[in-house]
Amino acid sequence: MALVFDCSDSAQLLAAARSARQALGRGQLVVLPTDTVYGVAADAFAPEAVQRLLDAKGRGRQSPPPVLIPNTATLDALAAEVVDPVRALADAFWPGPLTIVLTAQPSLSWDLGETGGTVALRIPDLPLTLELLQETGPLAVSSANSTGEPAARVITEAQDMLGDAVAVYLDAGPVAGDGTASTIVDVTGVTNEGGILRILRAGGVSRESIATLLPQVTIEG
Repeated sequence: MALVFDCSDSAQLLAAARSARQALGRGQLVVLPTDTVYGVAADAFAPEAVQRLLDAKGRGRQSPPPVLIPNTATLDALAAEVVDPVRALADAFWPGPLTIVLTAQPSLSWDLGETGGTVALRIPDLPLTLELLQETGPLAVSSANSTGEPAARVITEAQDMLGDAVAVYLDAGPVAGDGTASTIVDVTGVTNEGGILRILRAGGVSRESIATLLPQVTIEG
């Protein structure tokens, strides 16, 4: 039976955080709020937990989950290289609805699926989730829904789709935004001099905002 905590109730917050940390440490799944939609989370460094996440969503290894991180220092630890334009993106749009796909640090001992040597990173703009990330470290997080279904914007939608595949549900009420997902950009082709940035999915950060910030970079997609 999954545990459900009302995170709008300050009396439940301590137990909610403790239960979420313990579940993640055991390789179980946790549904948590983000600034875009509810997400289902697993320890990014526990391959069996990541596989459990993919199975819960009905998703294959060819669709690896992005990784939520607490701060830009973690970006430097997980990415093989962070060039100046990419750092400018992170400084401008994090925390927020921008997912950045970079070449992963080759020494990392994780298995997120068929990533092609990349990792998709994001810092969510929600204090509750950021506090949990500070305690747990990087979490593999995908939208809390069955593949092909709309992303959950309230906790009951996530419960209906994921049920007891999840150990802990953190209910923070309806997500603040309109449910628009994060923009996903592939920056593996970006260099200090310019290069190519590919927009893989349009979302909460506009193409125009990125182009204005990085006039030296060619934007595709």
